[in-house]
Amino acid sequence: MYEITIVLDRLRSAYNVGNVFRIAEAIGAKEIIACGYTPSPPHPKLAKTAMGTDLLVPCRTMPDSSAAVDALRAEGCKMILCADALPGSVPAWEMRYEYPLAIVFGNEALGILPETLAKADGIVGLPMFGAKSSINVGNAAAAILYAVVGRRAPEEE
Repeated sequence: MYEITIVLDRLRSAYNVGNVFRIAEAIGAKEIIACGYTPSPPHPKLAKTAMGTDLLVPCRTMPDSSAAVDALRAEGCKMILCADALPGSVPAWEMRYEYPLAIVFGNEALGILPETLAKADGIVGLPMFGAKSSINVGNAAAAILYAVVGRRAPEEE
């Protein structure tokens, strides 16, 4: 089994968080860690978008994503990545993943805490070719997480 933890760093929109819960459930993620002011269950707007997956995917909260990384390391997480379009980020479909795996997704305006970026094993992203170079965090999570599960070797299933 592939253990994937999704860490959400200061997401403002409960609707985006609900969307990530649906993606997490669809890929069989182990859990979601909601950091900072990221909405977490029970939350009516999150529940509306999550369509019941907020009851299926375990969720815990942490004061910030740096604390989440520390906790995940202490729990034996082998690889912790940040999802961002920063220079030097590796396209999600080219990364070689190790499990247990955690991926941190950040605030659309603020990004991921610098302390968290410094503690990560790498940065995974999606190439951006447009003028704005920005996509919704829920859409980015879907693309990246499906790239992760797509990299699984058939014999490892």
